[in-house]
Amino acid sequence: MATWADVRRIALALPETTEAVSWEHAHWRVKDKGFVWERPLRRSDLEALGDAAPNGPILGARVEHLVAKEALLADDPGVFFTTPHFDGYPAVLVRLDEISMPDLEEVIVEAWLCRAPKRLAQAYLDEPR
Repeated sequence: MATWADVRRIALALPETTEAVSWEHAHWRVKDKGFVWERPLRRSDLEALGDAAPNGPILGARVEHLVAKEALLADDPGVFFTTPHFDGYPAVLVRLDEISMPDLEEVIVEAWLCRAPKRLAQAYLDEPR
């Protein structure tokens, strides 16, 4: 089970990432562009999801495009979901208590890569791991 501490550790390990709090919720940014954030469900989300609404912590994550979003949603609906609020927007919601640590890291890094400036992203990709 992933925690907010895991999200924080992974996100802040990425170059030029900052953490901020807005409306009492944490979010992480690269060069002032948000890539992952704490996203509790709102009343409208709960109404839209009905009995399928998860109870645990929810992470919002940017994705490269809507095709990537649809692929994640289809690949593992037990982890990834969306609400009408995000219709047409390249982002998914992630059940932190259901995602594996390797998948969490992949989601965060991919979100960072799609929001980071091209040169910064390429420099990160060129680093040996």
